[in-house]
Amino acid sequence: MSCSLFEFCRLQEFKTVRHFLFRNVKSEPVEEKSQTEDNELSWDTSDWESAWEGGDNKEEESTSDKKVADDAGGQGEPWLQDCVVSLSPCADLLVVAREQKAAFLSAKWRTDDSGREEMTLGVSWTGTLSTEEGECVSSTICIPLASQKRSSTGRPDWTCVVVGFTSGYVRFYTESGVLLLAQLLHEDPVLRLKCRTYEIPRHPGVTEQHEELSILYPAAMVTIDGFSLFQSLRACRNQVARVFATKHSAAAAGNDVIQPPPLAYKKWGLQEMDTIVDHSSVGVMTLCVFDQMKNASILGGFNASVKGSPPAMSQYVTVGSGPYTGFYYAIEGSSQPLLSHVAMAVASKLTSALFSAASGWLGWNKNKNEEEAPQKQKPKVEPATPLSIRFGLPDSRRHGESICLSPCNTLAGVTDDFGRVTLLDLARGIAIRMWKGYRDAQLGWLQVPEERSERDLSPSVSLPRRHALFLVIYAPRRGILEVWAMQQGPRVGAFTVGKHCRLLYAGYRLMGVNSVTSQGWQLHTQQVCLLDPITGALRTVNIPFHLALSDKKSERAKDMHLVKKLTTLLRSRDIELDILESEARSILLDIKHPAVKKQALESLLSNKNTPVSCLVNIIRALDDTLKRQEPEEVDTELLQLCSSQLKLLQLYTDIQQLHSATDVEESAENDSLEGIEEELSRVAPTLQRYAQFTPRPSVSFAQDSPDSPLPAQAFLSQLECTEDEEVKVIRRSETEWNQLGNFLFWSCLCGKSPLHKVCYTLQQASISPQQLLSLLLSVWLHREKEVLQKPEENVRNLHRLLVALSNMKGAVEESWDPQSISPWWQQVRTTCVQSHNAAAALLAALVAHRAAKASITSRADSKFQSEWEAVSLELEQWVVCVHQLEDVLVLQTLLLVPPPPGATGGATVQCSIKTLLEGGTGGIADSVSKWVFRQDISPERLKEILQKSGNKEADDNVEQRDEEERHEKEKSQEDTDRTAELLLAVCQRFPHSLSPDFVFAHCCWEYVVQWNKDPEEGRYLCWSVEHLKMVSSPHIQQGVCTMMWSTFIVKRFSAATFLMEKVGKAPKDRLCRRDVGMGDKAVTSFLGCCVQLLNILMEADSAVEEVSAPELSIEEAWSGAEGPASIAELALEQRGVHYPLVQHHCLLASLLHAAMTFSVKVKPFSLFDSKGKNAFFRDLTTIQLMPSGDMDPGLVSVRQEFLLRVLTGWVQAIDDPSSSTPLPSSGPKAEWWPSLCLELGSLLQVNPDILRRHLVCELYSQGLDLRAEEVMLEVEDKDVLGSQLLVLTGQRLSYSLLHSQNQTQAAMELLARLPPTLCTWLKAMDPHELRCPLIPLPQTSRLVGRLIEILPENHAQYSLALHLLEAVEVLTTED
Repeated sequence: MSCSLFEFCRLQEFKTVRHFLFRNVKSEPVEEKSQTEDNELSWDTSDWESAWEGGDNKEEESTSDKKVADDAGGQGEPWLQDCVVSLSPCADLLVVAREQKAAFLSAKWRTDDSGREEMTLGVSWTGTLSTEEGECVSSTICIPLASQKRSSTGRPDWTCVVVGFTSGYVRFYTESGVLLLAQLLHEDPVLRLKCRTYEIPRHPGVTEQHEELSILYPAAMVTIDGFSLFQSLRACRNQVARVFATKHSAAAAGNDVIQPPPLAYKKWGLQEMDTIVDHSSVGVMTLCVFDQMKNASILGGFNASVKGSPPAMSQYVTVGSGPYTGFYYAIEGSSQPLLSHVAMAVASKLTSALFSAASGWLGWNKNKNEEEAPQKQKPKVEPATPLSIRFGLPDSRRHGESICLSPCNTLAGVTDDFGRVTLLDLARGIAIRMWKGYRDAQLGWLQVPEERSERDLSPSVSLPRRHALFLVIYAPRRGILEVWAMQQGPRVGAFTVGKHCRLLYAGYRLMGVNSVTSQGWQLHTQQVCLLDPITGALRTVNIPFHLALSDKKSERAKDMHLVKKLTTLLRSRDIELDILESEARSILLDIKHPAVKKQALESLLSNKNTPVSCLVNIIRALDDTLKRQEPEEVDTELLQLCSSQLKLLQLYTDIQQLHSATDVEESAENDSLEGIEEELSRVAPTLQRYAQFTPRPSVSFAQDSPDSPLPAQAFLSQLECTEDEEVKVIRRSETEWNQLGNFLFWSCLCGKSPLHKVCYTLQQASISPQQLLSLLLSVWLHREKEVLQKPEENVRNLHRLLVALSNMKGAVEESWDPQSISPWWQQVRTTCVQSHNAAAALLAALVAHRAAKASITSRADSKFQSEWEAVSLELEQWVVCVHQLEDVLVLQTLLLVPPPPGATGGATVQCSIKTLLEGGTGGIADSVSKWVFRQDISPERLKEILQKSGNKEADDNVEQRDEEERHEKEKSQEDTDRTAELLLAVCQRFPHSLSPDFVFAHCCWEYVVQWNKDPEEGRYLCWSVEHLKMVSSPHIQQGVCTMMWSTFIVKRFSAATFLMEKVGKAPKDRLCRRDVGMGDKAVTSFLGCCVQLLNILMEADSAVEEVSAPELSIEEAWSGAEGPASIAELALEQRGVHYPLVQHHCLLASLLHAAMTFSVKVKPFSLFDSKGKNAFFRDLTTIQLMPSGDMDPGLVSVRQEFLLRVLTGWVQAIDDPSSSTPLPSSGPKAEWWPSLCLELGSLLQVNPDILRRHLVCELYSQGLDLRAEEVMLEVEDKDVLGSQLLVLTGQRLSYSLLHSQNQTQAAMELLARLPPTLCTWLKAMDPHELRCPLIPLPQTSRLVGRLIEILPENHAQYSLALHLLEAVEVLTTED
C-alpha cells in the first residue's frame, strides 16, 4: 500500500471565473459600477438565476473531463498563480479573487454519465469586493462555522469568507457575498490572514488552544478572539436575515437594528525585524523550569529573578528578512484586549445601505455625496502594543517567503527565495532539516491517525491513537508533488502533476467548537487539496499510516493494509470471479507475516460471496508456494491450515456431487423390514392423528429454510481437522447443527442420493461415526413434518443409513459384551428420550430397535453363543423406550389439540420422555391439567369423560381395534367428541398417573394458580373448587384444601375482612382493588368460593376417619420418574385440621359473603367476642381457644340484627311475585340463603324462630304469600306471628279502602258499615310500610283465614280478626 491521489471534486464554470477576473475593466464600467453599489446589500439571486438559466447549466454540468480541459485550453499561462485562492476545510466553498473582484464557488451534486453521484463546485456568486478607492484583495480565508443545534453531527452551519485588503480593511461576507461587518484595525495593507480552531488534545499534558483569527500587517499583528468573533458573526448574520425578511418595509428595517457584541482583539507591534511577509500563531505554551531559568539568565543577567511558576505565553513565528525567521513571545496578561467600535459602524452601514436600497424601490432620489459621507468616516485605530523579538535565525542573504504550521503546533515548514524548504522545531527554535531545489514551493501538512485494528501491542483499547505526520511539498517549477515523513523520514510518495496547480492547505477546521459540543462529532474536513486549473479537478492525498513506520513495523503495517484491501475486495459484489480470484491470490501471496496471512486466509474462507472453485484455486496456490519454500521458513500452522481446508473443501465438493447424482441405489433390504412394517401399521392411526395437529407452517426467511443449500463457508466453520488428520465436527448453535445434518443426510433419507457412497465418503474423511449419528438423528427429528408425509419410505432409508453407520469402524465396539449396554445404541436412545418431536422419535426408536436386534442376533450367531439372556438387556431397554415413546406420542397428540375459539389459550406444552420423567410422578397429570385449562373444559364435562374411561377395559387388543374405528369416525364427529376420545386414549395409556383423583387434584391446582395470576377471573377459582368437589378421596381433598387455603386464599381473605372492618360496609370497587387486588364483584365471588372451600374441608375432615388413605402408584414403564412430588402426594403429607377453627372461619366467610352480596352495613369483628377475633387467620392445623358458653346478649342482638337484614335483602332480591321460574343456585336470588341464615343463627346463638317470623313478615310484605305460607309452617310461636300478621293484614285493607286510587262506592259504603273500633284501627294503619301494598283480595282473604287459624279464641285481637274476615268477604263478594 502506497500514497495515492484521490479526486473528490470537480470544478465547473472555471472558464467563466477566469473571464470574469481577467476581463478588461474599462470595457464595462456601467456594469461594474452597479455591482459595486449592490455589494453593500447584495441579495442572493442564485435560485432565480438557476431557474432562468437551467438549460445552460445542465449542458455545462454534463460535460466530461475532456470538455473541461478543452474549455480551459489556451490558458497555459499561470493565471491562477496571480489570484488569491482560498478553500474551506470542508471543501464546500472555494474563493478565487484578483484585485477588486472575486468569485465564490459552492458545492453542488450532480449525476455523471455512469449514473453515480459526484460533488462539483459551481459559481454561486461573482462581484466586486473593494469599496475604498484603489484597494485590492490581498488575502482571503474561508472559515466554516459550527452549528449550535444539539442534533448537529459535525457539518458546518454556514461558511464565512474573510477578506483582507491593501487598505487595511478586513471584511466578512456570507457565502452569497453579503457583507456582514468590516474592521479597520490597522492602516497598513493586510499581508496574510490565518485562523486557528479548536483541536481535541490527544494527550493529557497538551495545552488546550483557543480559537483565534490572526491578521498580519507589515509591522503589526492583530489576533481576534475566536469566541468573540463567532458571536459577532452570528449576530450580524441574524441581523442581515431580519433585514432581508422585512425588505419591503424600509421603516421597520431601519428601526429594528440589534447591536452585535463588540470584537475582543489584541494588537502587537512586531519590532526588531526588517521585513515580515508571513507569520504563524503557534498558541499558548508554558516553558519548563530549565528553559525559564535559561531565558531569565540570558535576558536579565546573573542577578535576574525567576518567578515561582513559568508564565503562559503566546508564541508567534514570523518569516521575512533581518532576521530570516523571528520568534516572538507575548506573556498572557501583559496586554488587555481591545474592544472594537466597528459594530456601531456596521449597524449604521446596514441601515444606510438599506435606506439607499429602499429609496431606489420607493422612487426617492438622494444626493450621492450624502450617501458616501458615512462611508468615508474611518473608525478610530487603536495603537499597537510593542512586542520585541525574543530570538531569530539570522541569515542576511536569505529572505523567507512563507511559513506553514504543522497540525500538532510543534513543527513548521518555511520557504525562501533560495529555493529551500526548511523544517523548524518551534519548541527549541532551531532548523532541523532542509530540502533544496524547491523554488516557489507550496507547503501543506497531513496528519494520519492509526487505525484501531493495527494496534495489537497493547490489549487496552482506551490508549490514545498514534498519529503520523507528513509534509507535502508542491514544486511548481518541476510539476511534482512530494510527501515526506517527519521528522527525519524518507520521501514516501511522489506524483507528477501540472505546473500551474495550487496546493491549498487550511490548517484549521470548524470555528465555534469546544470540548463539550465536539463530543460524538465526525468532522469531515480535507487537510491538503491540490487544485488543477487545467482540468478543474480537486484532489487530496491519501497516505497509509504504515509509511511513517520503519523496517518490521512498516512491513507488518503493510500486511495489515493488504488484509484491509482484501476485505474491501471481498465486500464488492459486482466484481467478476476471475478478477476476484486473481486479486485475492496476489494479495495473499504478497503478505509476508504468517500470522497476518493466516488472518487473511480465514477472512477469505468466511466470505459468503466467494465460490468454492475460487477458494480451492487460491488455497492450492498458497499451499504450493509454502511447499516450495525452505522447511525452516515455512510456518507449520499455516501449512496445516491450507491442507486441512483443501481437504474439507474436497469433502464438500464430493458430497455436493453425490447429492446431485442421478443414479440412486436400489434397496436390497426389503425383506429385513417386516417387523418395522408391522409396528408402523400398529401406530399408523396415532401418527395420522398427530400429523393433523402439528403446527402449521408460519412465515420464515428463505435463508432459514431447511431446503436452502449450505454455503461452503458454513460447512468449513463447523468442521476442523485435528493433528491426527481426523475431521471433527464443531457443535455451535442448534440451527447450524441441523443445517449441516440436513446437507449431509436429507437427500439420502429422501432416497435421492446413493447413501452408501455418501457414508463411504464420510468414512474416508475420518469423521467420527458418533458425530455422524448425532447429525443424522438431528435432521430426522428436526424435519418431522416431511418424515410423516412418507413414513414407510423414509423409515426404510433411515434403517439403511443407521445400519451403514453402525458398520463403520469405531461405531459399535468389537469388544462390546451383549450383557452390557452398548454406548452406540444408548446414544440413539438418549436422543429419542430428549426429543420433543414424538412421532419422529418413535419411528427412529422402532428402526434402531430393529437394527440393534439384528446386530445382536448376528453377533450371537457368529460367536455360537446360546445364552440368550445376555442379549435381552439391551433389547429390554429398547422395549421400555418404545413403550414410553408411544405413550408420549399419544399424550403429545392430545396436547396439540388447538383450543376452542374464545378460550384462554396459551403456549402448547411440549413434552418428551425426559421432561415427563423430570416432572416427577405428577408430571403427566400436570401436563393434562394445563391442557384442560387451555381447552376450557368444565368440571362436569371432564367428570363425564373420566367416568367413560373408568368403565372401559384398558386391554391392548381392544384399544387397537377401537383406535382404528375412531379414526374412521373422526371426520364426521364434532371436535368435542374427538377431544374426549383423545383424552380417553391418554387415560388408557396412563391408568395410574391419570386416575380421576389425580386429574381432578391437578386441575384444581392449575385453576387456582391461574386465578392467582388474574384474580378478576372469579370463574377460575369457582371451577377450581368444583374440581376439588370431584375428588373422591377425602384425604386428598383435605390436603389440597389446606394447601390452597394457606398458599392462595388466606392472605386475600384476611385483606377483605380487615377492609370491611375498616369501612363498616361493603367496600367500593376502588378500595377492593387497592387492598384485595380485585374488583368488588370479584371479591363477592371470591368470598362465596371461600365458603365452599371451607365446607369441603369440613366434610373431608369428617370423612377421613371412615376411609383409609389411598395408595398412589405409577405405571411400570414410568417408575423411574425423578422430580417434584405430585399434588396428590403433597396432599397426603398435609397435617389434619382443627374442625372448630375451620368452622369458625367458614362462619366468618359466610357473614362476609352475605354482607357483600346484599350490601349490608356491618363490621365483621363486631359480631365476635375477643376469643373469636384472636382465632381468625391462624393456621388451620393448630388448636386455638374458641368461643364457648352463652354469648353476651348485646352481641347476640347485633348478630340477630345482621341476619335480619340479610333476610330482608334476600326477599328484596326475589321481588317478582308473579314469576313462576325457579330461583338460581347462586347469587343474591339463590334459594339457600334463608336456610343459611337459620344455620348461621344457630351457630351465632340467635333464636331461629325470630328469623323465621321475620322472614314470613318480609315475604308477606313483598307479596310472596305462597313462600310465606311454607315458612309459616316451621314457626313455633304462633301467637306473636299472628299479632305481626294482623298488623300486616290491616295495612293491606287500609290501602285498599283508604289509600287506593280507584276507590269504589261499595268500598265507601263498607267503610261506613264497619264497627267504629275497626274503622279507627284501619285509619291508624300505615300501608306505606308494605313494599307491595297492592295485593289481590283473594290472597288477603287467605291471609285472614290463616290468622283465624293460628290465633287462639282467647286472644285479645281475635275479635278484630273476625271483623277483618267479615270485611274482606264483603269486599270479595262485591268484586
